[in-house]
Amino acid sequence: MATLDDAAVVALGMPDVTEGERHGNRTWHVAGKGFAWERPFTMADIKRFGAATPPDGPILAVRVADLQEKEAMLATHPKAFFTIPHFDGYSAVLIQLKVVSKSALKDAVVDAWLACAPPRLATQYLER
Repeated sequence: MATLDDAAVVALGMPDVTEGERHGNRTWHVAGKGFAWERPFTMADIKRFGAATPPDGPILAVRVADLQEKEAMLATHPKAFFTIPHFDGYSAVLIQLKVVSKSALKDAVVDAWLACAPPRLATQYLER
């Protein structure tokens, strides 16, 4: 089980990250691009679940490199990683923090940072 604070520790441990707020929710940026953010469900999201129960607890959204990586992440961690219609065609996944392992959360946040970091910064990070 992970928390939003666990995600913050990982995100803020990456180079050149700033924490801010977008729509009243914590968001982490690199080079002005949001790569991870708290993503509570809107009323429209909840309606789209219909009779199904939405995942509970805090939800984190993270960017991914592309839609193929999104599908791979969803297949690899089907209990913790998911998507909703609002994210159709968008390279990001949602993570139910109550069920994700801290290791999988860390990997997802680092990958999100890599997807948004300027190439030179990402290369420096990977070569360290």
